[in-house]
Amino acid sequence: MFDKYMIVEQGFRNRSVAGKVVGFEFGARLPYYRGLGLSMVEDVAVTVDGKPLPREAVALRLRGRRWTQAEMETEYAEAWGMGEVAIVEVDWPGGLAPGAHQLELAERLRISYMPFPGGGKDAKTLDLEG
Repeated sequence: MFDKYMIVEQGFRNRSVAGKVVGFEFGARLPYYRGLGLSMVEDVAVTVDGKPLPREAVALRLRGRRWTQAEMETEYAEAWGMGEVAIVEVDWPGGLAPGAHQLELAERLRISYMPFPGGGKDAKTLDLEG
């Protein structure tokens, strides 16, 4: 339903820790009309330039806190609100080269009243911010 709003078009950039480029990040939203507890976000899958990335390389930052996907499985106190932008952090040593990149995002969600996983997919070509 809200798939086309999942990838935020601004804020796609390489990220650094202690002056070293360790990966890239971008903003993301849920494709659902309600918020969900983080433990109900079963998967955040990222593909860049046609290359699917391992689950272990993808983490989520929300309101200043960061969770790996394994940590999200047991995070019962925090929720990702409808329309709220979270930052998807991807471990990619050296980061991405400047220029345009095809970014794909798929989120699998556990929604209490649905007998099957919910979620959505979005894809956009974005220019890496300097």
